[in-house]
Amino acid sequence: MKPLEDVRVVAVEQYGAGPFGSVHLADLGAEIIKIEDPRVGGDVGRYVPPYADGEDSLFFEAFNRNKSSLSLDLATTAGRGVFEDLVKVSDAVYSNLRGDVPAKIKITYDDLKHLNPAIVCCSLTGFGMTGPRSKEPGYDYVLQALAGWMDLTGDPDGPPTKSGLSMVDYSGGFVAAISLLAGIHAARRDGVGMDCDVSLYDTAMGLLTYPAAWHLNAGFTPVRTRHSAHPSLVPFQAFEAKDGWFVVGCAKEKFWQRLTVVIDRPEWAEDERFATFADRDRNRDVLIPLLEEIFVQRTVAEWVEPLQAAAVPTARINDVAAAMTEPHTIARNLLVETEHPRYGTVRQVASPVRVGSELPTYRRAPLRNEDAPRILGEMLGYDSAAVSDLADRGAFG
Repeated sequence: MKPLEDVRVVAVEQYGAGPFGSVHLADLGAEIIKIEDPRVGGDVGRYVPPYADGEDSLFFEAFNRNKSSLSLDLATTAGRGVFEDLVKVSDAVYSNLRGDVPAKIKITYDDLKHLNPAIVCCSLTGFGMTGPRSKEPGYDYVLQALAGWMDLTGDPDGPPTKSGLSMVDYSGGFVAAISLLAGIHAARRDGVGMDCDVSLYDTAMGLLTYPAAWHLNAGFTPVRTRHSAHPSLVPFQAFEAKDGWFVVGCAKEKFWQRLTVVIDRPEWAEDERFATFADRDRNRDVLIPLLEEIFVQRTVAEWVEPLQAAAVPTARINDVAAAMTEPHTIARNLLVETEHPRYGTVRQVASPVRVGSELPTYRRAPLRNEDAPRILGEMLGYDSAAVSDLADRGAFG
């Protein structure tokens, strides 16, 4: 069996953060039943451009492989009845909605515990279910602004800058997945479920880690650094070569000593200006221009190869295309394929979550409501007359 093959999650999820969290559970074997609102055409992720056609998009494929789909109108009495029957036979209800919505649509633990005392209700919201911002929608861009991330990112003379990826959304998804699994573990042990109130805001703030500790305890004020330089370790940043950019990171003194040999400046290892972490940090305005003058004289390959041979942390700064063809990407089985009726073979990156030695298997994202017959018939035991009656009463839109 796959690690989570005995876990069933009813997912009232949409777009990015929520589906990103549950896709890793699905890859590990959990049954993720996506509840898609038929009034709005299901998950909005199905329509995200530029690679969208009808109810299919490559965006949706990336976040929803290995899941099942059921169109269900929770605003109707009939749809709510189906949802409640699913709660009775599931381990968790997972959602990513605005902070006040789970209580409004009655999907919190107090709302559902009479159906299943062990149900875990994990709500990933923008700002949490309490606090002055709980009713606000949360988007990655907004969270990166509020939590100080954008102020930390970019060159000193440039504007505050968002990460190139939606890192708050993705990190929030991982946090929600951890919370949900911890909740299920405790519920199986104790027989009692709970709410898991997870938020993108909490995630973004939690990831401030050591800059926050430095500020709270020593009054540290973070500043943006040129060429993505580390705030205290020197050199640890991007450098320009003759034909591109690469990163060099001297996170240990031994790496600096090896670097001085590679660049043919071994005397710098003993130079009182550069000998220690503190010396190099204090004299970074002297050292960095010297290094830049040296590095720009050769190509990226002419630097990366000897630096790697000397075991100095370094890497070419790839674009996305180059990252996809990195030999290590291939060796780690990080590119996977699924077959899709519209797109044919769809290639995407694998989940980084690994449990045991067996590689996950991958199935394309579901068409909207594709799994209704199995869920309604096999799982819930509805006969054709019952399904027809539910349909007449608007349960499925």
